[in-house]
Amino acid sequence: MAAANLGETAEQRRRRHGRLFKRLDLHNSGQVDLATLREALGNESHPLSEYDKGIEALFDAMDRKRDGVIDFEEFQEFASQAEPQIASGFHRIDQDADGRVRRSEVSKYLGQLDASCTETDVHPPTPPKNRKVRLNSFLKWAFKGKGNQQTPSAEEEDPYITYDQWRDFLLLMPRVGGSRLNTAYAYFYAFKDDVDLSSEGDMTVTNEFIRGFSYFLAGGISGVISRTCTAPFDRIKVFLIARTDLSSTFLNSKDKLLQKNPRADLSKIKSPLVKAVTTLYRQGGLRAFYVGNGLNALKVFPESSIKFGTFEIAKKLMARLEHVESKEHLSKLSTYFAGGLAGMVSQFSTYPVDTLKFRAQCAPLDATLKGNDLLIHTAREMFEAGGLRIFYRGVTVGILGIFPYAALDLGTFTALKKWFIARKAKQLGISGENLSLSNLVVLPMGALSGTVGASVVYPINLLRTRLQAQGTYAHPYLYNGFRDVLQQTIKREGIPGLYKGLVPTLAKVCPAVSISYLCYENLKRFANLE
Repeated sequence: MAAANLGETAEQRRRRHGRLFKRLDLHNSGQVDLATLREALGNESHPLSEYDKGIEALFDAMDRKRDGVIDFEEFQEFASQAEPQIASGFHRIDQDADGRVRRSEVSKYLGQLDASCTETDVHPPTPPKNRKVRLNSFLKWAFKGKGNQQTPSAEEEDPYITYDQWRDFLLLMPRVGGSRLNTAYAYFYAFKDDVDLSSEGDMTVTNEFIRGFSYFLAGGISGVISRTCTAPFDRIKVFLIARTDLSSTFLNSKDKLLQKNPRADLSKIKSPLVKAVTTLYRQGGLRAFYVGNGLNALKVFPESSIKFGTFEIAKKLMARLEHVESKEHLSKLSTYFAGGLAGMVSQFSTYPVDTLKFRAQCAPLDATLKGNDLLIHTAREMFEAGGLRIFYRGVTVGILGIFPYAALDLGTFTALKKWFIARKAKQLGISGENLSLSNLVVLPMGALSGTVGASVVYPINLLRTRLQAQGTYAHPYLYNGFRDVLQQTIKREGIPGLYKGLVPTLAKVCPAVSISYLCYENLKRFANLE
């Protein structure tokens, strides 16, 4: 016990324990239950706040009486037992015995820890592979809010943590695998980036928004780069949707096209995709493939921020309706509903931008108006023809398509994740609860689940696009609403006509995901966000 005191009297230690307990006893009742502990850790942005199992392990360690609540005496007993263990670990790492654990010493210890850990170890979720990222973030958190916060001088290249800091941030950690430091290091920074794949195959990284504006900016820029690189796919898709004399779907092969004209010369029949590409290039060169891309890139930031903000608000609202402690405990149905609502609000907010983009893409390719002049001219014509209402043509169809897409995307991803975890856990002989998926696994799953959802709801997106583009040079037809555009499309082109442009839409998914995530990771490193 003396090793843990370090000059502290029993009374001083009791007062310190009292201050720590008061931080957990949010209701000043003298007792802390599991829900209160979870709330207290969440208020302090503690790494365990993201992991229920870690909180439960900590609560079980402190609940000495096994009565479902922790009083001060139990907390003090827990702390008195834990602190000698923490002190022992501190002295083991403090190799020069100067009462300070330096970055180099922690780095060496954790480096050995990384080398000794395997996938079969029973530990909390595996943190990211980049050890430098983990270490910098870990030490930054360790210094935060400890009263006598250490701010290294310019000359101090090897900052340190004092024992008091070391003890305080490890005390509220369960002892998994015999080491609280191991637990803290594994739990810290263990969340992953989410793949936000829209129903049209566009991808943006948005989960990092919660970690600060800089991360959100990096995710947005990566989305802009990704959409710019894959803009030709989107341009070809709109070209095929607008043209009713071409068929380009999985349901129409060259053989089926020949059925309409058995005497046609096979060598002269061009694939609809080839014809679309050659027509665009002949009439506008490479620039033709990027018409409307400026608007598409411009909406990345408001679209992502509106979607994320609405999602968070909706989850909080659903948490109240379900009477759960926090949004992390929402049911799958409520999470899906919140996601669908966020998608609806986001699409409604940016819908006019999409309409303007589609109509600009359906303008004559050889017209004298280009770039911003074309957009301004198109927007003016639209407003004069129908006011703001024309910018929202087909909005009902588009918004209603969000829910089935979200359900299919979420359902497919969940099924794939469960299947992979069960398979991997069986191979390693461990519980699936102790297995964490790397981004190399999550990214393809996100792309595949998004592809399934996008394919199923594609007819809705096609009909919505035609409602938005009606009356333009490339699509001169007029419609009275959703039923009318559906009937006319089937009458002219049959059921396969509902899937025109699906091929380029799906073709851009893999490059969109790869480019966006690659740019995102490099932007983080460039801006020293890691």
